[in-house]
Amino acid sequence: MKKVLSFLGTAALSAGALGFYISEQVMHMRKKDEHLIIDREVAAKRLDLEAYASLPKEEVWILSPFGYMLKSVWVKPYPDSKKFMIFCHGVTENKMNSIKYMNVFLKRGFNAILYDHRRHGESGGKSTSYGYYEKFDLKAVVDALLAREGEDIFFGIHGESMGAATLLLYAGQLCDRADFYIADCPFSSFRTQLIQEFTHEAKLPGKWFFPLADLFVRIRDGYSLRHVSPIDVVDRIRKPVLFIHSAKDDYILPEMTKALYEKKRGPKQLFIAENGAHAQSFNLNREQYEKAVDEFFENIVLGNRNF
Repeated sequence: MKKVLSFLGTAALSAGALGFYISEQVMHMRKKDEHLIIDREVAAKRLDLEAYASLPKEEVWILSPFGYMLKSVWVKPYPDSKKFMIFCHGVTENKMNSIKYMNVFLKRGFNAILYDHRRHGESGGKSTSYGYYEKFDLKAVVDALLAREGEDIFFGIHGESMGAATLLLYAGQLCDRADFYIADCPFSSFRTQLIQEFTHEAKLPGKWFFPLADLFVRIRDGYSLRHVSPIDVVDRIRKPVLFIHSAKDDYILPEMTKALYEKKRGPKQLFIAENGAHAQSFNLNREQYEKAVDEFFENIVLGNRNF
């Protein structure tokens, strides 16, 4: 009996240690260094620091509903314009990675808001939740925009990877307030994505380890990983959505975006880029990417203003 109890105790401790380790990797994924991001974008000629510095902008701190501050930069080359874009970066990145997307919309007459997600860049927050808590922060950014610029503005939200999942969760669960959305390489279900990562990257039996990770995230961070699931809410979004993915993305599979596109009701468009791995659709298909954006505006957004 003592041997059985000893074995069970050892097994419980081992499971506890493993659960803590896995949840730690989920909650505190290692972020990229800010200087590395800037150097990478400059080297690829996606960021011109002098041009960015010359833009009229204001640093604005926004209070998250969870008590920390979100760092945002409001870029307003068109002070009299009522057109705005909000940009949501991916996990491990920061607002500087969104500048290349911002430039696309500046050329089309939009002002812009760049901001750091919780636990990224200069924002507060102690953990990353892949859209669960981030969707509430996005709502705080939207609310700040409406409070400062008026309810009559015309605005969209662009997101990459985790940022794309965040905007879909925001629009599908909290408030479908933007006039349109652009979701670039989102996952459809974080559960499915995490199981894939466990299985193919960590070489662990993902379906067996996911419940352990979920249990410890619920204990440590107060939410279930199962609830980070854009596919469950995308059909509630009435406003137009442009879904984007790279055909060769082997990290978040393009089938996830295709499934989201199929389930989304109402005005929508799908662009599958020919080249590039994860989050590389714009970088390696710039002309086609911008063409897809223009077609989305002409055929979907402006053609469905009564959506």
